[in-house]
Amino acid sequence: MGPSSRRAGTRRIVVALIAFAVLAGCRARVHRPPPHREATIADRVAQYGPAARARLAPYFAAAYVPYPPQRFVLLGFKRERELQLIAYPPGDGPVFIRSYPILGASGELGPKLREGDGQVPEGIYSIVYLNPNSVAHLSLALSYPNDYDRARAEEEGRDDLGGDIMIHGGSGSIGCLAIGDEAAEDLFVLAADAGWRDAMVVVSPVDFRRTFLPAGYRMPAPWVGDLYAWLRATLVEYPVARSARPVVRSP
Repeated sequence: MGPSSRRAGTRRIVVALIAFAVLAGCRARVHRPPPHREATIADRVAQYGPAARARLAPYFAAAYVPYPPQRFVLLGFKRERELQLIAYPPGDGPVFIRSYPILGASGELGPKLREGDGQVPEGIYSIVYLNPNSVAHLSLALSYPNDYDRARAEEEGRDDLGGDIMIHGGSGSIGCLAIGDEAAEDLFVLAADAGWRDAMVVVSPVDFRRTFLPAGYRMPAPWVGDLYAWLRATLVEYPVARSARPVVRSP
């Protein structure tokens, strides 16, 4: 084979390799995964719903409450580090379902007063939205600051009250309630199934149905006594956990 023939053969091989590379590139582009899409609430319910409902089912069955309930309430207690789930069967009053340990909650007893104080709010809140793309797995956003919080802040001239208070997964939190990933899945799915817009969340320094504030506790503002009277009157409407024995201490 002469030099010209060899050069022609080489050119054909190069052209063939270029064509193969182009085709391979086209195939790669055709099969490239679609752009990232944030998960929706429906996506997370499809992902975690079967396992969460399976975990919840025995508790609802033991309490004789159909799932999903007509409505639910969450009671969060700072000192006890406990989040209780209360549910309403059709046409009946509130029933205790189960408790979840609070794994992470910063601050001390007492309401949240301003951004950055590290306090978990105390009061009566609603759930304003579910976050299926939370940095803490899944989360339920609370309506802090509510009208009561804003009114007290206006009286005292406090401007920046903070916000973005969640019940979420994981075990660490600053200003929120961390309850672990499985518990967050349970409550996220429950809220989606039962409707979070009618839910209520009560966050209290202690479980006033069973105990008093610690001896020596000093209220950070005069109005906190009124807040605690409101919380105490609200909590007595809900049943105490069946397994919980009264813990009464001198005020």
